[in-house]
Amino acid sequence: MGVMFAILGGVLAAAMGGVGSAIGVGRVGRAAAGVVTEDPSKFGKVLILQILPGTQGLYGFLIAFLLMNNLKLGSAEALNLTNGQGLQYFAACMPMAIGGLVSALMQASAAVAGVGIVAKRPEESGKAIIFAAMVETYAVLALLISILAMMNITSTIA
Repeated sequence: MGVMFAILGGVLAAAMGGVGSAIGVGRVGRAAAGVVTEDPSKFGKVLILQILPGTQGLYGFLIAFLLMNNLKLGSAEALNLTNGQGLQYFAACMPMAIGGLVSALMQASAAVAGVGIVAKRPEESGKAIIFAAMVETYAVLALLISILAMMNITSTIA
């Protein structure tokens, strides 16, 4: 049962980060499409803003991958976890799961506003990118705390 708790944590980290990123990239894409319709030369600037909320999905995938690697799933050396250890892995994945979802959505909001900046003042696109990139800090912190928490869980080999 412990392994199932751990796997659920990894699945949630990947799924919630992926869902947040998909919604975020979609929102920014809609705003960017309107700008590009009016001025196709702004495509590169709005594309950068659209890409930013997609990183949380990658971070969630990374946590799930590291978890599966730590548990040595699919190998003869697969770990046998107690319920407590499984819950520790589950908890270790939650910063990325929750932080990934929320930061992707918030970053999308900042990026949509940045698309508005690019539409009116394309020379200020760097500032628009910085506004959206500031939210990335919290996704990176969630990633780091999940990694550090996973590194400090002791397990036994089955």
